[in-house]
Amino acid sequence: MVQLTNIFGALVGNPLLAQAAAVSEGGIPWLTLTTFGPLLGILALLLIPREQVQVLRNVALLTSLGVFAVSIGILVLFDPSLPMAAGEAFTFQLTEGPYEWIPSLGVSYALGVDGFSYWLVMLTTFLMPLAIWSTYSSVHENVKEYMICLLFLEVGMIGALVATDVFLFYIFWEVMLIPMYFIIGVWGGADRVKAAATFFIYTMLGSILMLLAIMYVYFQAGVQTGTFSFLYTDILAADFSATEQFWLFAAFFLAFAIKVPLFPFHTWLPLAHVQAPTAGSVILAAVMLKMGTYGILRYAFPLFPDALKTFAPYIAVLSVIGIIYGAIVALVQDDVKKLVAYSSVSHLGFCVLGLVAMTPQGISGAMYVMLAHGIATGGLFLCVGVLYERRHSRQIADFGGVASVMPMFATFFMVITFASAGLPGLNGFVGEFLSIMGTSQSHFLWFETPFGFIKPENAGSGYGVYELSAMTDVAIGSARQAGPEITAFIFTIFATSGVILGAAYLLWMFKRVMFGSVVHDEIRTMPRLSAREIGVLVPIVLMAIFMGVFPKYFLSRMDPSIHQFLTYMDQNVTEANTVVVEPLDPTWVPQGSMIDLAKERRNER
Repeated sequence: MVQLTNIFGALVGNPLLAQAAAVSEGGIPWLTLTTFGPLLGILALLLIPREQVQVLRNVALLTSLGVFAVSIGILVLFDPSLPMAAGEAFTFQLTEGPYEWIPSLGVSYALGVDGFSYWLVMLTTFLMPLAIWSTYSSVHENVKEYMICLLFLEVGMIGALVATDVFLFYIFWEVMLIPMYFIIGVWGGADRVKAAATFFIYTMLGSILMLLAIMYVYFQAGVQTGTFSFLYTDILAADFSATEQFWLFAAFFLAFAIKVPLFPFHTWLPLAHVQAPTAGSVILAAVMLKMGTYGILRYAFPLFPDALKTFAPYIAVLSVIGIIYGAIVALVQDDVKKLVAYSSVSHLGFCVLGLVAMTPQGISGAMYVMLAHGIATGGLFLCVGVLYERRHSRQIADFGGVASVMPMFATFFMVITFASAGLPGLNGFVGEFLSIMGTSQSHFLWFETPFGFIKPENAGSGYGVYELSAMTDVAIGSARQAGPEITAFIFTIFATSGVILGAAYLLWMFKRVMFGSVVHDEIRTMPRLSAREIGVLVPIVLMAIFMGVFPKYFLSRMDPSIHQFLTYMDQNVTEANTVVVEPLDPTWVPQGSMIDLAKERRNER
């Protein structure tokens, strides 16, 4: 295996890949092989004539399956029981490097995974073969280039997840942009050029801001420590003033918020999803959007903890708006693919809200939403692709009664829809429930100026004359203060409405597409699922069920990393007792004189 890696490094002209063979775990560079394995498939595709379409498809599929098989090694070897490094935000395993790449700039080849990143790597390698297999009957032009773009995209996504050098992360971050731009712009729908240009402009704007922030952090860290290095641990050691943290956090967070996308930076997403081919939509929704939430957790939060505390309630407001807005807009869509696109805006609002809550349940829920959304929404786009190939339409009104013609497909579609809607027993429920519960217990989300129930000066005596307003220069005796934690409860209440709306738009869509009488003759002649399509959808359905029934298998491997991250944030956020490191007692409720007064009144009655 080591010899293979040396040969592979020579083939791609990068001696660092050959050097990466000298690692632990028996000398097998699991992360390098997983990251750059798709390049072997690209090299093979370049040697195959473009006329041999089926051979091109099979080589790409076998390559992605091989990468998935190698990534199983990461799953097996990752040990969540290993002790966490004291004082660090993250402890990486299966590390490779650092090896000097550009010594004059302090750029290194350094890879590693922890409880956050390795599940996202597994999600990527699990879905890529299914995405490629789904293209067999949908992409017939420029198949060679299409498969190259998909495999090149996989390199960028995995690389961004395992890079522990910030500059290397940025390179992989940009590598993702190029193939997706071509996937949308060349193989997309009628409005593909506009969609690709919008996608490129939005993401490139965020990338430029992030690059400027990275360079500033690099130089400041170098001045403070005397070592100019892009290694994550060296960058994390730098200290920044409150003003520096404010602007640097804003730059990093904006770049990641665009990628999520968080409201109001979401406007590029529906057009990109609608115009992208099925495989492009699957990978965009299931993996690429998670790069934004992963970047927020990995970089924006730990690098600038005090700025996060300042921004947290405003981020929570945007998250809640995104949850409700995305669900309401999805509810009125007549295009089933656009409906699924807006559902991503809503679902990932739960993810960001859970992250910013700074509680164990919130972070666990956010991570689980990332994984569950990747499976469920990826499955929804695959189902939409099945319908589009038969009907050549995505308009909900052009369907109806499909279940009577394609009963097996209706079953698969139903399970995936329920998973996305958050039905207990399926994967969507676990993440959203934990995110909501974690948010309700957050000490991190109240504003600098607390709100309370203020008694106007001229009001008469009696209960019920208090009004909600900002508590500025108000004597404590004239206010019934709710306690700062009540802000988190308010966010929770509004976010929970998104769950109800999510069930509404998904079930209403499913009803109109699958049930009712067959109105259109084209529906009666729709062919049933092929063996290939069954093979694509069955793993999605099984994974949705497995994640819903056995969430502990996933959560237990994240818990040590979550605990270490929250401990680091608790130590580095100036305002004390705002980060919840240990799960609160299940009977915990927000405290404050308003709560106490309500209890007194209830007891009096």
